[in-house]
Amino acid sequence: MDPRLRGAGEVVTAPEGSGLRPGQRVGFADGPFANAELCAVDAGRLIPLPDEVSFETAAGALLQGLTAQYLCRDSYAARPGDWAVVHAAAGGVGLLLVQILKHLGARVIGIASTDAKRQAVREVGTDVVIPTEGWSQAVKALTDGRGADVMYDSVGTTLRDSLDAARTGGTVVFYGMAAGDPAPVDPRLLMDRSLALVGGDLWNVLTTAEERRARASELFGWIQSGAVTLRVSQAFALRDGADAHRALEGRQVIGKIVLRP
Repeated sequence: MDPRLRGAGEVVTAPEGSGLRPGQRVGFADGPFANAELCAVDAGRLIPLPDEVSFETAAGALLQGLTAQYLCRDSYAARPGDWAVVHAAAGGVGLLLVQILKHLGARVIGIASTDAKRQAVREVGTDVVIPTEGWSQAVKALTDGRGADVMYDSVGTTLRDSLDAARTGGTVVFYGMAAGDPAPVDPRLLMDRSLALVGGDLWNVLTTAEERRARASELFGWIQSGAVTLRVSQAFALRDGADAHRALEGRQVIGKIVLRP
């Protein structure tokens, strides 16, 4: 996800009839060139912020938080007691997804590649955290051989194994390719085990201003209640934006990086 798409700040000018006013606190999840002191954002993409939600939280949580929200509400409606497995659980979406799933009553297995990342996943309340080595067998063992109700796969190359680790009649939500494109899936596999393979993309969900704001309202409610917290790893001055990008490219960051004008 391009870090230049999301931000928060105060409205400087707004067109008549937009419902926005100068000085109003807003955030956005899909506006270009956000890494600037002043940027132009379509009025329909701006989301008014509750007083309790800081600029830093809004800028850090909106894009990936709204992604996690639709993954749990639209791609698969998480229910109490579900076994849910989250690949890349220490990532930006992963940490938020784990917390939302827990809030909705699911039992969550998080997969993470290093000790530090697994510790971060534990800290947000995951029921079980497992390494990337042997994860499929671990999921089967943890679910008494049944398999997970839902697998959230943003890795790509693990998709075939995610289908194997889902229970008969289970769902795999495929929403990213961090490690590359998945191998083709034979539809016969889905039929034989009554599996559902669901694709997910945020831009198919954020279709209107009303949709953005309604979904953001639920996300902000979770944040205000303490059910979901944002982990900010580092904050950089805007003039040090190149350092922030280098930190992201190093893939050692756990949590969010924010730029402050």
